[in-house]
Amino acid sequence: MTNLNWLQSLQAIARTGSFTRAAEQLGLTQAAVSQHIRQLEDQYGCVVLRSLRPLALTPTGQLLLSYADEITVANECLQQRLQANDSLQGDVGLVTPGSSGLLLYADLLALQLSQPGLIIRHRFAPGAEVQQAVLDNSYHLGVLTFKPDDPRLYAEEIAEEPLELVYPAGYQVREWQDLQRLGFINHPDGKAMATRLLSRHFPGNPGVTTLPCKGYSNQVSLLLQPVALGLGFTVVPRYARQAFAAQDKIAVLQCGQPVIDTLWAIYRAEWPLNARCRLVLERIRSTLNQAAASQIQ
Repeated sequence: MTNLNWLQSLQAIARTGSFTRAAEQLGLTQAAVSQHIRQLEDQYGCVVLRSLRPLALTPTGQLLLSYADEITVANECLQQRLQANDSLQGDVGLVTPGSSGLLLYADLLALQLSQPGLIIRHRFAPGAEVQQAVLDNSYHLGVLTFKPDDPRLYAEEIAEEPLELVYPAGYQVREWQDLQRLGFINHPDGKAMATRLLSRHFPGNPGVTTLPCKGYSNQVSLLLQPVALGLGFTVVPRYARQAFAAQDKIAVLQCGQPVIDTLWAIYRAEWPLNARCRLVLERIRSTLNQAAASQIQ
């Protein structure tokens, strides 16, 4: 059997494209990672193309990487089976978009308080990172705004989330010129979301890029603060707006043809969820559905 430490170094190089970053990720010295690769190459021939940046694997390296990934999945399956799957104690890794994550965070803390021994690791990340985190087995559960087509993932529909145009309370938004006077508060997905929603509110509009940009934030928890202060408007998912504390400082433009995204819970398809993961998933579903039913405006 090939040494697992050697294979882990190969996996890290495939992920990072660098001996240095692979060593940092594994908590090893670069010399140790290099030694592992040399030992693989002594046994199987060249596995890493060192002339390329980032580093690339040879066909032999790719075969060894596939073998290493199969071992990783098998080990994770073994751990799942060895754990007391009927226990609600232990770790649950959850990765979500910021909007739904904001709404879920407090309720999941309450769940932890009610279940001593339950530990929820909750990370906010964009969709591509959510999917990869679950594929890498670093998180058990993820929430996406799209249904993945990777056969290694199981996806189930858990909620719907409309996009909302949010502007300062007390302002009037009836025409495109009103948005021009306000200006746009942008965020990483802001222009894409605004383009989708504004086409419903203002058909034939000249586009969000023609609006003056009055601010930017990559933190969804902070995004509505400049709106509340009257600095501009933005377009965000409803759950991000519902999580904002100062609801009296903002307003939502009603849309007869809303843009609605489906939220999907994802997890690895190779094995069933254990009891504590199922508990967290049901709490997520309940929290999101209650928020959708309330439709706080």
